[in-house]
Amino acid sequence: MKKMNSTVSILKTIPFSQLSLWDVKRYKIYDFYLDKFPRIKLENVLNKYGKEINLKDNEEYKQVTIKLYGKGVILRGIKKGSQIKTKRQFLIKGGQFIYSKIDARNGAFGIVPEELDGAVITNSFSVFNINTHLINPTYLFLVTSSKNFRKICERFSSGTTGRRNISDEILLNLEIPLPPLEEQNRLVAQYNATIQQANEQEKKARELEQEIENYLFEVLGIEKTEEKKKTKGLQLVRFKDIDVWGVDKLAYGNTKQILMSIKYDNYKLKDILYINPKTDFSKYNDNFEMSFIPMKYISDEYGEIINMEIGNKGKSKGYTKFKEGDLLWSRITPCMQNGKSAIAKNLINKVGYGSTEYHIIRQKEDKVLIEYVYYLLRTNAVRQDAMNYFTGSAGQQRVPKSYLENLLIPLPPLSIQKEIARHISDLKQQIKDLRRQAEENRKQAIKEFEQNIFVL
Repeated sequence: MKKMNSTVSILKTIPFSQLSLWDVKRYKIYDFYLDKFPRIKLENVLNKYGKEINLKDNEEYKQVTIKLYGKGVILRGIKKGSQIKTKRQFLIKGGQFIYSKIDARNGAFGIVPEELDGAVITNSFSVFNINTHLINPTYLFLVTSSKNFRKICERFSSGTTGRRNISDEILLNLEIPLPPLEEQNRLVAQYNATIQQANEQEKKARELEQEIENYLFEVLGIEKTEEKKKTKGLQLVRFKDIDVWGVDKLAYGNTKQILMSIKYDNYKLKDILYINPKTDFSKYNDNFEMSFIPMKYISDEYGEIINMEIGNKGKSKGYTKFKEGDLLWSRITPCMQNGKSAIAKNLINKVGYGSTEYHIIRQKEDKVLIEYVYYLLRTNAVRQDAMNYFTGSAGQQRVPKSYLENLLIPLPPLSIQKEIARHISDLKQQIKDLRRQAEENRKQAIKEFEQNIFVL
């Protein structure tokens, strides 16, 4: 009897009306759905929409893409028809359900936002009208963008490695749980409430980021200047203001004064700090351990080192060398604009090496606090201004050493530099805490939704 009960517990019954194929795996794959809601095929709530157009060369079109892993539909760009190779495209409307055939297994599903109404897509995507009398669009999106639904799409995708896709026919035959519309609305409202809290925390974090720059400029007496643009016609430049030769550089005028203070004395960085100084490893043997910090280990969001590897002197050849307390400032696009800069702290044996795309800034005098300089160089004003001085070809553009050398910064007393650094450090910690809370809320919102639908 005991053996019989064990056997019965693993039996699975399927209504004959739902038996479309003799395929045990097809039905087993839905085992992670809770049994408390009936399942329906997507074809019962979705209707294929296909309004085909031929792009006109002189008209502009919004193009969209779908971010992977449930990140939704976004604008890819706006181009004239003459710039778009594929002329046969399809119009989409706000509120429609859209997916990428090749990336369905990676969660490329979404609801078209209203601001993208009238955008165009290629036949690599499919779009559907949603029967909102039966299903809440947000509920549909949350289910289809879940990890479990991605597993289903992976199971039914076909094609060669790297090009596996899922067809409309297969998608429409996939099943999802369908609670009553009232219950769907309740689950979505609960999800949205938690997401709204996360959005407010993220908004506050962005406001604090802007506060950092406003605070710096105010306390240092720096007057914000409008972004300088190239102008046509004859321009005069004073010889004493020339730090670099080049028409494209001189056309921007004297932008090295972007941080000039009317409150404190101003100095060129090269006069108060070492820019790309030599770091001598000659006293170490090849097995001497030190930190290895490639560019990927510097957070562009927080401007700090998030990881380091154990390296040694023997492997450091060809890399940029630095020591404890040095400021690592990325010079290459887009890392520079994204804020990839950090102060080297807690290095193995107080020395390290890393990307050749770092400028190294080192303390020269006790009257300069490296943390203070770090916060100045990480301002959006400096990062935007530095782009005017890029050298090199597109995609490999770099900020030259001369830009940093000749950049003017105010130098208040050391006590004020320390107070500025302490205050900004506190603001940065608040930003990190807010973003951590926002991320936890986003995860919690998904967890609370999915525990009502899936076996977790």
